[in-house]
Amino acid sequence: MSHVVLTTTTANADDAERIARTLVQERLAACVQVSEVKSWYVWQGKEHAESEALLTIKTRAALQEEVCARILALHDYEVPEIVATSVVFGSEAYLAWIDAQTQGAQS
Repeated sequence: MSHVVLTTTTANADDAERIARTLVQERLAACVQVSEVKSWYVWQGKEHAESEALLTIKTRAALQEEVCARILALHDYEVPEIVATSVVFGSEAYLAWIDAQTQGAQS
């Protein structure tokens, strides 16, 4: 199976933890890491510098569209960042663990 790492940001740790917990409980992700980050961006013509929570989501590539849809349903942002990066290499045992943890998911 092929694997992806998805990222998204939220306005705070509580929102990040809610999304992370849901994705893991629904077996859409094997692991979600939450980190504090500072983001600089332009939104609606205005420059922003905000503290955010970054979610790093590990899952199977077959689930990436379902994960994206779930993030969109749970997210408070009007246009949340959702970016998937293909895993080109990983520990065989770790990737097998991701597969095992996400077997209960739909795709």
